[in-house]
Amino acid sequence: MTKIMIVDDDPNLRELVSTLLKNNGFEAAEASDGRDAFSIIMDVNPDLMIVDLMMPNMDGYSLCRKLKQYYADKPVLMLTAKGELSSKIEGFEAGADDYLTKPFEGVELIMRIKALLRRYQIEASQAISIGNVVIDRNSYTVVMNGVQSDIPMKEFELLFKLAGSPGRTFNRGTLIEDVWGYDFNGSERTLDVHIMVLSRLMPMTYCVDLARAVAYAGLPEYSSIVMFNPVVNLAAIAGLTVVFLVIGTFFFARSNLNR
Repeated sequence: MTKIMIVDDDPNLRELVSTLLKNNGFEAAEASDGRDAFSIIMDVNPDLMIVDLMMPNMDGYSLCRKLKQYYADKPVLMLTAKGELSSKIEGFEAGADDYLTKPFEGVELIMRIKALLRRYQIEASQAISIGNVVIDRNSYTVVMNGVQSDIPMKEFELLFKLAGSPGRTFNRGTLIEDVWGYDFNGSERTLDVHIMVLSRLMPMTYCVDLARAVAYAGLPEYSSIVMFNPVVNLAAIAGLTVVFLVIGTFFFARSNLNR
């Protein structure tokens, strides 16, 4: 069940929002101010925070800044009586994801919560973690063992596509359409080139293997799968080398015959 933390120094407001959340299928947790919320957030582990602005000990602005520094994956909805534009701007600059002023309609609060959760779930789905590798489509970065690697855009899209379905075999048409677009009119062998570049960019602990699929024009067509192996997969690397040697030899021989 989705858990939401209500941070407000008004116990009546906390009770009201808590009841509203529970009636709509959410689990509710409460904190009386920013300091209280920050001290229990690890134990509560909420999926979303509803934060008031004016509170003792630690106000909503300060809490929001700390949340975005240490818990950036927690969406924050500011719920406050301060409806001035300057207060809203300061709230968003502090890291709030949405802003609703009091008094409010319960149905609007629930709709905003659901919209925020959907947005964060979509963003979360754009990052893939496998072993010690994180592939983040939001920032187009690949981090391996804590070290960020620079990957060209097409290689990144290809890697993200493959890593999203480890162990699955894709045909050429699917990969080309998903990465280059349905209107791509270049050579389908472009895929081989990008696979080769990708295999050179990735370290030995993160191998791209090519598996034979179906025969095409006298030459085996290759579909791609991603292998994540903490141990150096020498067989995969050797097989990859042989594959491209065969492809290169084929095209070299064919070009000589056409002369």
